[in-house]
Amino acid sequence: MYKWTQWGAAVALAAALCGAGHAQILIGQTAGFSGQVAAGVKETTDGALLYIDAVNAKGGVNGQKIELTSLDDKFDPKLAAENARKLIEENNVSALFLTRGTPHTEAIVPLLEKHGVALVGPSTGAMVLHQPVRKYVFNVRATYQREAEKAMTHLASMGITRIAVVYADDSFGADGVAGAQKGLAAAKLTPVVLEKFDRAKPDFAPVAAKVAKADTQAVLMIASGSAVVDGSNALRAAGSAAQIVTLSNNASGGFIKSLGNNARGVIVTQVYPNERAVTYAMVKEAQELARAKGLQEISPAMLEGFAAAKVLVEGLKRAGPKPSRDKIHAALEGIKKFDLGGLEVSYGPDDHTGLDFADLSIIGTDGRFRR
Repeated sequence: MYKWTQWGAAVALAAALCGAGHAQILIGQTAGFSGQVAAGVKETTDGALLYIDAVNAKGGVNGQKIELTSLDDKFDPKLAAENARKLIEENNVSALFLTRGTPHTEAIVPLLEKHGVALVGPSTGAMVLHQPVRKYVFNVRATYQREAEKAMTHLASMGITRIAVVYADDSFGADGVAGAQKGLAAAKLTPVVLEKFDRAKPDFAPVAAKVAKADTQAVLMIASGSAVVDGSNALRAAGSAAQIVTLSNNASGGFIKSLGNNARGVIVTQVYPNERAVTYAMVKEAQELARAKGLQEISPAMLEGFAAAKVLVEGLKRAGPKPSRDKIHAALEGIKKFDLGGLEVSYGPDDHTGLDFADLSIIGTDGRFRR
């Protein structure tokens, strides 16, 4: 069951309420269902629901169905914190799930610690959520630093040496830059342009002019959704033909559509296998559940949500028939070598890292990710 509360109004999206004889496990989510990351947020949530709905259709977890209540934080860290407070203190959710954004997730960590609530699968690869270990944050995806490093080493292996890095002036941007610098250092390179921009009010015209003037061959854009679109448009308007690279937070079909004519050839790092790689049992399972719902294909963002939901459900199963907040936390820390379907996840008091899978894809002429 999934209730999506958007713009402060409750909107029930579930087909039907659970029967009176069945208790419910309440799970909360705050994410930007509107704003610059809306397309990706919707796809990750849809991917999670593929698995949650399938579990509920079979009777739920230990006889209880999962109810996901999602609040729209409009990609605003302050609103994310307030939404989390409502979910924890007023809705009394058992766990939080699939938040979006680095500063947004950081903003709710104090609430997790205050109330002993686990957060499963934040849709951010920020190192600050990995090291030092955040007791109540259970990551599933790989880190942004790992992605950015791989992107730089890939470009260097192609003989590209004039690389620019453009990043949002926030904790997410700084995190990605750290990984990019590591990859550049390994290739004995330095960025020809290293520019940050105001996340709230970006102005890409002067940045694009610098990139074009530096005769840049490739640009890593560490930003979210519409900011990357606006930055790409500015680069092309400034006459730059540089290869554009961005991170997996933009790995959604909606992002491809928003790029329009500038989509072709953009490189997007990935933190899960190709969404058409049916040699992975998880991918095959997600595809089959999607087809059962009338969907022709899944996206990388949907696969991320799907994987996070599998970890959440496994934690709920292990927490027993009365999954209190402390029992869910203990159950998640007890997960060792859990097979998602070709990829394993393990946790412990000193390790909440999740996966360490990073790859690259390129947007093809058909408007799909290719590897």
